[in-house]
Amino acid sequence: MNQKLKTSIAYAKNLFVTGAISKTSRYAEVNICKNIPKEDNKIIVEFGVGHGNITQEILNTMASTSKLYAFEVNKSFCEHVRESIPDSRLILINDGAENLKKHINEDIDAVISSIPFSFFSKEKGLNIIQNAYDLLSDNCYFSQVLYTKFNFKKFQQVFEDCYMTSNKKLITEYVYHCRKVRN
Repeated sequence: MNQKLKTSIAYAKNLFVTGAISKTSRYAEVNICKNIPKEDNKIIVEFGVGHGNITQEILNTMASTSKLYAFEVNKSFCEHVRESIPDSRLILINDGAENLKKHINEDIDAVISSIPFSFFSKEKGLNIIQNAYDLLSDNCYFSQVLYTKFNFKKFQQVFEDCYMTSNKKLITEYVYHCRKVRN
């Protein structure tokens, strides 16, 4: 069985965890990473590793001295990424995004997320966004890929500056870019 089919089956079996039936497009991988700081010694957080295609793009984008804390609730996805992406900058955490503050207690410089907010309660979704906002440094971004526009308002409730882009080839793939701005 080829890797693409294996990946689709794994996503389908875990639909309510991943929120997707296949990996994100190359457009989303590049677009979601565009606000990652490229300077040295930055802390990047990823919510929803899946099979690691966005994880690899984050690692390709960030500096060699930065760290990526990657949260994934599915243990087999963590094992797959641990084997397929051997990178000392990658710290895999087999836990949900709602537990961010249990694992990280320092300022973070970017959040990249592909978790399925559509399957979370409003309270859980807002809690995840607020916890990330609390740890995010000023003028840094939380970028999220989703297959709907409906969750954009949740991000606007927390972040001061938000905009959305979409993949013209996949009309249901959106990337939200939300910046923490302090006055």
